[in-house]
Amino acid sequence: MPEVLNLFDQAERLGVNPDWLRQLARDGRVPYLPAGSRLLFNPAAVTAALAQLATELQPPKPKRSRRVAHVGA
Repeated sequence: MPEVLNLFDQAERLGVNPDWLRQLARDGRVPYLPAGSRLLFNPAAVTAALAQLATELQPPKPKRSRRVAHVGA
């Protein structure tokens, strides 16, 4: 059976604020299991979801402009 952590233990493991993790869960950005008023997390699933989220939130790399030398006539 996979490991399951409560909100506070999962947040501590990640080094993040529990409120931030709770909001990500409520927004559907990380998977969780509702257990009454508690949220339970599978650490491997949360890590995978955060890795995916990080790639989606990366700003696009700026395009490098090519400078063309203009030769005067």
